[in-house]
Amino acid sequence: MSSAKLQEMVKTEGLVYKKGKFSAIEENALKNAIQQYRENNGLSEEQLYELIFAKDRTVSHQTFWSEITYAVPQRPVNSVYHYVKRAYHPLKQQGRWSEEEDARLKQAVTDLGQSWERVSERVGRMPGDCRDRYRNHVALPDKNTGPWTPAEEEELTRIVKRLTIDRGKPADQDVFWGLVSREMGGKRSRQQCRIKWTDSLSKTVKNADKDVRWGQEDAFILVHKVDALDVRDDTEIDWRSLLDPGWNIWSPHTLQRRWTTLKRGIKGWEDMSHAEIMDILRVKKGMAPMPASSRRRAKKRTSTGDAQEGSSRVVSKEFIDDSDDESGDE
Repeated sequence: MSSAKLQEMVKTEGLVYKKGKFSAIEENALKNAIQQYRENNGLSEEQLYELIFAKDRTVSHQTFWSEITYAVPQRPVNSVYHYVKRAYHPLKQQGRWSEEEDARLKQAVTDLGQSWERVSERVGRMPGDCRDRYRNHVALPDKNTGPWTPAEEEELTRIVKRLTIDRGKPADQDVFWGLVSREMGGKRSRQQCRIKWTDSLSKTVKNADKDVRWGQEDAFILVHKVDALDVRDDTEIDWRSLLDPGWNIWSPHTLQRRWTTLKRGIKGWEDMSHAEIMDILRVKKGMAPMPASSRRRAKKRTSTGDAQEGSSRVVSKEFIDDSDDESGDE
């Protein structure tokens, strides 16, 4: 079923399906389903690859895709098709691009246009890798690669606001970064524009240019929002869903990075399940932090008392680590 047909069914029949990156649980379910299909049908590794990458739509080809899609019921078959072809592609994970490969890619696009399957055969890289490399690098040979200047940040902010906020759209969604890059004259790639906006400039715009920093209250809210989700692994989380009208400063990417920081602060987290990690963070972040104004008053009272008593106190490193605000996303 095509993407256009899916969108039509969403509008006319209320179809609901999952989009975005496949979770670790979904990846494992598909891996097991593919292995089971291979064993049930007595296929060798070579025959399995021939089936996955077959160009002719035979009955066995259609049966394979429909059967393995049952393993991830919230995903449409075309999403499974594209995911599996990427995951099992023999050309995946080849490392950094060389100058010779960039030259071949540029020539291939000149000869074949942006037909990425055909370009892939010519270049020897996955179609998606060819597309992204061309759009983010080869097509923009003169783009800036160093730190963003204030003038560039102002220009990016102005363009994104004009294409979203000024048209009554949210600035964190439905941004066509290719158009933004072109509006900037190709000085920055679509990838550079997207990352700069989501990781830095978006929160600045939302807070009227005030310097807002991630704090313990944000960590408390994040942990409790994740705790409220019915997920078995954090790769299942749609980070956009955590935002609400009262807490929408941070981009979904920032929330994901902050969650990773919290998780990695637990000793032995690599060998823990999501539920086990959640149990620990629920205890560590179970109490709402004292408001900043109250902390300042308490600190002032403590300082006054210490001065009157002429004594000194030693504050443990553990308390300092747990109380200080985390650094901002600059």
